[in-house]
Amino acid sequence: MTSAPMRTAIVTGVSRRVGIGYAIARELASVPMNVLACSWSPHDAGQPWGADPLGAEGVVAALREELPEGAGTVGHLAIDLADPAAPGEIVAAARERFGRVDVLVANHARSSEAGIGALTAEELDLCWAVNVRATLLLVQEFAAQPDLDGGRIITFTSGQHLEPMPTELPYIATKGAVQQLTMSLAAPLSARGVTVNCVNPGPVDTGYASPEDREWLSGRHPRGRWGTAEETAGLVRWLAGDEGSWITGQTIVSDGGWSLRNGVPPRAGAPVQPPDPSGGR
Repeated sequence: MTSAPMRTAIVTGVSRRVGIGYAIARELASVPMNVLACSWSPHDAGQPWGADPLGAEGVVAALREELPEGAGTVGHLAIDLADPAAPGEIVAAARERFGRVDVLVANHARSSEAGIGALTAEELDLCWAVNVRATLLLVQEFAAQPDLDGGRIITFTSGQHLEPMPTELPYIATKGAVQQLTMSLAAPLSARGVTVNCVNPGPVDTGYASPEDREWLSGRHPRGRWGTAEETAGLVRWLAGDEGSWITGQTIVSDGGWSLRNGVPPRAGAPVQPPDPSGGR
């Protein structure tokens, strides 16, 4: 009896060991699936949290070392998603190495700390190019595969549809666009057995939070803590598997109850004032 070929996933935003993309790539490879992990360390180097000290290749090497026996193969592509040609190159690279791509996880993001007084046209354009245009073009390239037979597309948003985020306008404007695209992408692909869902992972500390951020949020979160990248990865694994085949066109809020916090009293001793905005994602 011939076994079915191993499925293949593309995961973008796999640049840092503490990141959500890293956890997703590890989780899917452990299913097992073959994974093309895409990264762009220069983005992180320009952010307050900085790039992973291992470098892009070192990060992927560390990921491979963590995989269990029998896991899928993890390939790597360092690529700038601000380049309009990048989405086509990503899908082509995955197909060349592994064959058909079955799962697309568009986890990448350009983070941007800018309120109304600090907006620039350049930053708005960059966030649009990476967060929205690249996501749409990745979906287009994924759907254009001539041998596509079902599939899973998972995009990422933030909490801008649940509460104000006034110090991150370029980021949340574009992440809001990704969320709003979900139903309109899911509808034309549903007849082909492709699901499209969007994940809001809630507050996950991927290295951007200050100690003050951690204390303030933990004191107000109904669960008393931040979420973990592994919890988000577990949701993505479920959506990417057979169990998630009946879910499509949805934005899934996986925040541990953070969006319900107005109905939950702060924990005793929690700081009264939020910290000054800092970092980003």
